[in-house]
Amino acid sequence: MGLVIATTVGLCVWIVLWAIGWSSMDAFLVTTVIITLGAMARLLNPYLPGRPETDH
Repeated sequence: MGLVIATTVGLCVWIVLWAIGWSSMDAFLVTTVIITLGAMARLLNPYLPGRPETDH
């Protein structure tokens, strides 16, 4: 669910930045960073301290 929220927020930020005059590529790079951080948080979540042990 967090990745869907990160993607939605990223695309909204892209549209707003593009509307206020940023170049579309610069705004898209900001969106890419937001989505990448969301994906990275989702991938690292099981390995954070305090999580129960799971069989991988």
